[in-house]
Amino acid sequence: MRYNAKELASLARRPSSCFDKEGNLKICRVFGDGKCIEPKERWCRLKGNLFFLMKNKNKSFEALEVVILERCCIVQFRNKADVSIVLKFQSGEPDIYLEAASRVDCESWAVALGEANSEGLRNKIQQLQRLIMEIKEETTADEVQQFLPLVQADHLAESKLTSLKRTASEPKLEFSLACKDLVAPTRDRKLNTFVQIAVVHPGEQTSARYSSTEIVEGTRDPLFLTGVTFPRDYPIYEETKIKLTVYDVKDKSQDTRSFLGCATFKVGELVKSKEQQLTLSLRSSDGGKTVGTIDVSLVKMGQTEDVESDHNAADVQGQKCALVYECTSPENNSCKDNLPLLNAVLKNPICKLYRFPSSDNKWMFVREQMSESTLSFHIPKELINLHIKEDMRRNQDLKELGELSPHWDNMHKTVIAHCDQMLTLYQDMLAELEKYTGSSFKSSCSKGEKTLEFVPVNLHLQRMYVHSPRLKDVLYDVITVGAPAAHFQGFKNGGLQKLLNKFESERRNTGYQCIYYSPENTAKAKEVLSNINHLQPLISSHTDLLLNSARQHLPDSLKNSLKTLSETTELFVHAFKDQLIRSALLALYMARPGCVLKNPTVPRISVEDSGDQPNQEHPHEIQRQDSIPHHSEYDEEEWDRVWTNVGKSLNCIIAMVDRLLEKENIPSVAKENESDPLPAECVASTLSGDWYEQLYPLTVTLKDWIGEVVTRARQSMSFVLLQELACSLPQCLMLTLRRDIVFSQALAGLVCGFIIKLHSSLHDQGFLQQLHTVGLIVQYEGLLSTYSEEIGMLEDMAVGISDLQKVIFKITEAKSNDLLPVVTGRRGHYVIEIKLPEKMFELLPQEIKEGKPLHVHPVLFNVGINEQQTLAERFGDTSLQESINQENVELLKEYYKLFTEKMPPDCLPHFQEQNDLKGLLENLHQNIQAKKRKNVEIMWLAAMICRKLNGIRFTCCKSAKDRTSMSVTLEQCSVLRDEHQLHKDFFIRALDCMRREGCRIENVLKNVKCRKYAFNMIQLMAFPKYYRPPEGTYGKADT
Repeated sequence: MRYNAKELASLARRPSSCFDKEGNLKICRVFGDGKCIEPKERWCRLKGNLFFLMKNKNKSFEALEVVILERCCIVQFRNKADVSIVLKFQSGEPDIYLEAASRVDCESWAVALGEANSEGLRNKIQQLQRLIMEIKEETTADEVQQFLPLVQADHLAESKLTSLKRTASEPKLEFSLACKDLVAPTRDRKLNTFVQIAVVHPGEQTSARYSSTEIVEGTRDPLFLTGVTFPRDYPIYEETKIKLTVYDVKDKSQDTRSFLGCATFKVGELVKSKEQQLTLSLRSSDGGKTVGTIDVSLVKMGQTEDVESDHNAADVQGQKCALVYECTSPENNSCKDNLPLLNAVLKNPICKLYRFPSSDNKWMFVREQMSESTLSFHIPKELINLHIKEDMRRNQDLKELGELSPHWDNMHKTVIAHCDQMLTLYQDMLAELEKYTGSSFKSSCSKGEKTLEFVPVNLHLQRMYVHSPRLKDVLYDVITVGAPAAHFQGFKNGGLQKLLNKFESERRNTGYQCIYYSPENTAKAKEVLSNINHLQPLISSHTDLLLNSARQHLPDSLKNSLKTLSETTELFVHAFKDQLIRSALLALYMARPGCVLKNPTVPRISVEDSGDQPNQEHPHEIQRQDSIPHHSEYDEEEWDRVWTNVGKSLNCIIAMVDRLLEKENIPSVAKENESDPLPAECVASTLSGDWYEQLYPLTVTLKDWIGEVVTRARQSMSFVLLQELACSLPQCLMLTLRRDIVFSQALAGLVCGFIIKLHSSLHDQGFLQQLHTVGLIVQYEGLLSTYSEEIGMLEDMAVGISDLQKVIFKITEAKSNDLLPVVTGRRGHYVIEIKLPEKMFELLPQEIKEGKPLHVHPVLFNVGINEQQTLAERFGDTSLQESINQENVELLKEYYKLFTEKMPPDCLPHFQEQNDLKGLLENLHQNIQAKKRKNVEIMWLAAMICRKLNGIRFTCCKSAKDRTSMSVTLEQCSVLRDEHQLHKDFFIRALDCMRREGCRIENVLKNVKCRKYAFNMIQLMAFPKYYRPPEGTYGKADT
């Protein structure tokens, strides 16, 4: 067989804790004829199925021999006086004779060797499987913290259990743990301990595992930095029992541990105790022996006494638990009013509690919370529904283009067929999402599922709430989400950035088949169609209001209605003064069958010559021409006269209203507005009859001319869109789909981040002023490599985040209990309506209340950190990452310039100064220009600038699970060190706490059902130092 001699030698010299059993044995070989050599004493070590024979216990010696315990049997002599064992091999190799020092030792070795081979391992696995099935039958509790079903919760409530009294936004219960005088199994062993916390609900006998502390090494008096917290929705009562089990860890990488002792208490005993602290005895498994004590201290995130944490950086012996009192935290402000909004967008919180020493020997308390967002599915459904409506209008407009020449007609039919097929695809996707009843987040394992393409991957709010003595309590939020990308469509041909460039290049070279319109012209055509759909119904509505005021003979209402109608009609006329429409009308005419293009001719009838007709009595008798002629001469100036007639028709209405008001001796609209002289034909008209009868025919004429403009403009702009679609079917529609998918994922995260930021900063007047004056910076931290498929992901992500510039927010007062945001608009122009409860809405500035659009400024900085980035830097191409970072640092500088010009200096938090920001921006620019390998300082600086600018923070990798967890925990500990004076000797330990037992390992468990980050040792060697997880938390896991 093949083996690695160096690896075996290294394994043989590992510490004793790494082996299943070791000790002295006398050994010799027994040959077939019964002859044997005199037994020699050897130091034997057993690890799995490897049996190492060492010369002696000295670790400097290598193994003399390694025996693989497979296809062998153990023969143990039954004579009580006999202390020997024989290993017999099926291969026919000489037997191995083993002699122990005592009968007990002999039996121990016999058991260990018997279970060492693969057969013994299979037996163990089967035994464990049976045990797991028995446990599952007894309790449905999983390895993760989870809430009781609603039925069970209702049952408990009916039992009149005693609830815990806390404010609505705070966790129900929090406590910290410390052990004293733990008894080690052997005298010379140094304990490496942790506490496992389990919950026994009232009326139940079995416990459900809830959480664990970190591992504290080398002490019998461990003080655990990781506490225990139960979120506000968790069904915990004074009658609930908490079971604390202390384990001694032998090998972190293999997760081998042994039971030390356990203790149980009722929650009511803790909350009612005088000092809000319990000291419990830890009992051995048989319950008879005391193996130490455990202190349980109630925590209320508030002001602590000035109790020094008499700590030592190597271990925390002698630390004292600080007594705590309640105080108002930032998340408690108006919590009763704010909770409905948070409950609408956040779900299934997981909370963790820590206490860390500061540099001045005081305790700071840190609460870490991770929540799913209901917006993961709500925003995609809103967006798909919007796309369906938009595409249905587009398809209908294309179908109403009219008769075309054979070439264009064939192209027209092909485009409509593809568009209808794509519309069906969107409708099917929406139907699938409507049927979805799973969890409120999309796991990393599902990122390639077709039915969930529009849903962001692993979207969560990561929140850290810090209470430290002498400093203000602060919240730090980061949205974690998988990089917005079309995983199902794949990245074989690159991502959006590459595909869009290729598409545009191909469109320019389509030749005679279709007419090329630039992306700007195509976007303009979509804007014109959007204006048509928006303004035409408005004008119709305003004319109805005008007629209603005329019918009721209300002068003031009549003037106000006319003013509104005039403003809207002027917007309408201005929207269609565009050369694109004129050129598209001509192109459409040329596409008609039998078209003839001649010199412009005078129109048969128009507004300008209507006054010369002898029988004209009312301006409404102006006659319209038909739509663009199909088989007659085309007048190139026809379009100017058509939309000009709209303005002249409006002037006739204004003239009539003025005459009517003058007859009643009321100041006219024309005099109030000091308008130009009115058309003579309108002024000369008679005033017989009431107001309604005089105005009705004029409004009909206005609507008719507007209808004429709309028909021509809609057909011409649809013809422009036909060219875009026809140039590269089906690539064009597939690119639109890919862009919609990526944008949907990006938008869901953005809306979540915006709502959370608004909620947490609602009492910050500087922030609210910044929000409506210059908008918010939204900073994305990318951890994707520029190698293989992740290049395509990064290209998708860059386009998706850039498209967020097209999004504006508006905040309205909620009229019902439905607080979920509403998405309106069209592709390229989205409006997100955020609904606030009445009391929250009243806190907003008047500008926001009046519906002022609120803008966001997204920026992306990416630095690959994994082993694939190492390959890209040495053998590949990193230009994509460099260009993204360079472009976005310029965008960040532009925002900062806008910010300094329009905002007063005091709007930023008091401990941040303008000079700090300027220096940080310059430092960021220099780091990007340096082009240093894996320069993670770029991300640290960008995150710091974002926080100082009141921005929204995002952290993304492929699935927001492993690399994202490393980055988020590092950022949290860096903030504690830089802003809250975390003791420098505890930085690494705090980092390990958060990565081993914090919210992010729970995120991994939620995604892949395994508490292991998906890294291996070789991969981690390529990671920057501070992005490596602690030993025992990584290994093989599906991602």
